[in-house]
Amino acid sequence: MACSPAPAGRARFEVADIVRQHRHELEAMVTLTGQQRRALSAIALCRTAALGGHLEACRSCGHEYAAYNSCRDRHCPKCQALAQEQWIAARSERVLPVPHYHVVFTLPSQLRGLAQFQPKLIYDALLHATGDTLVELGQSRLNALMGVTLVLHTWTRELHQHPHVHAIVSCGGLATDAARWVASSRKYLFPLKVMGSLLRAKMMAALSRMYANGQLDGFDDFRDPEGFDRLMCKLNTLDWLTYVKKPFRRARFVLQYLGRYTHRVAIANSRLINVTDDRVTFRTKNGKTASIHPVEFLKRFVQHVLPPGFVKIRHYGLYAGCHVHNQLAVARNVLTPPAPSHTAPIPDLPASCFDQLRELTGRDPRCCPLCGGEMVWIAVLPPSARAPP
Repeated sequence: MACSPAPAGRARFEVADIVRQHRHELEAMVTLTGQQRRALSAIALCRTAALGGHLEACRSCGHEYAAYNSCRDRHCPKCQALAQEQWIAARSERVLPVPHYHVVFTLPSQLRGLAQFQPKLIYDALLHATGDTLVELGQSRLNALMGVTLVLHTWTRELHQHPHVHAIVSCGGLATDAARWVASSRKYLFPLKVMGSLLRAKMMAALSRMYANGQLDGFDDFRDPEGFDRLMCKLNTLDWLTYVKKPFRRARFVLQYLGRYTHRVAIANSRLINVTDDRVTFRTKNGKTASIHPVEFLKRFVQHVLPPGFVKIRHYGLYAGCHVHNQLAVARNVLTPPAPSHTAPIPDLPASCFDQLRELTGRDPRCCPLCGGEMVWIAVLPPSARAPP
């Protein structure tokens, strides 16, 4: 096999090293949930002999290499790149060939404590409120059904809690009569205050239902009988933060851009600058850095472990699963032919995992890193420890 090896970049420091060295200190200070413990265990074991793997050898020079299995946990910094490419390939058939807006909806700081207390309920309500807000505004202002994809993030660059939703929204939608495409303005999607006010109303209604059903019982601020009413009054006076970026003109840019958000974890290994026994230094924003104790680093990191089974990527409107074979197909037929001048076909993504890894790392895993010869499997390495669930 003729191919020349290319160096595959590897981070000098890894979150897994911090977990292995300081997890016991964290558990002595903080009570972790079962999901947080499972995530830390998976990260610590990822791509080590504990999970097993296989032994490869080069046919030409005899070089041997042990490739260990990945943990595949969605919170692991080392397991998301390939999953991201596979997600993009799966979504490429659904994204419409129209410009898309990128909108960010932020949960107010007054609800962060409640989100820590009941993350599944609050994050679920935030995603539903965001999706319903965009779909309803499309129906009321454009008389059309828009395509919406949402991704939940819960962190800042400093790893503090900051729940917010990234929304990719089609510039326009399928008219209610399903006979034409109704394009929205290229200058703005909807007025920011209107989006913020509608989101606020929907979230407050959801919180009221949770409180009435007793789902928020046990939250410290609500031990006072007037605590919930005070919170609602405060929320009603806030301007909920909404941010809209200029629309992407081409569908392939939408996928590439959205792919950066769908499988992103709280911090990538590449952001770690230095790790010692008492300090972790990592890049934040605009060339700045932060330096904190490793236990504090892990304490911030586990805040962003999502509840078990929670779906952080959701689709509404035309992109909802129930519309894939009806309204979405009709919208695609309405848009083509003739295709708008700004559209371009979405390029085919590599078919095999080997091709995808070559695109991501610059190195073909089937080629020897020393001589470029063909690597073949020669043995299976059994796991030395029980794999995480």
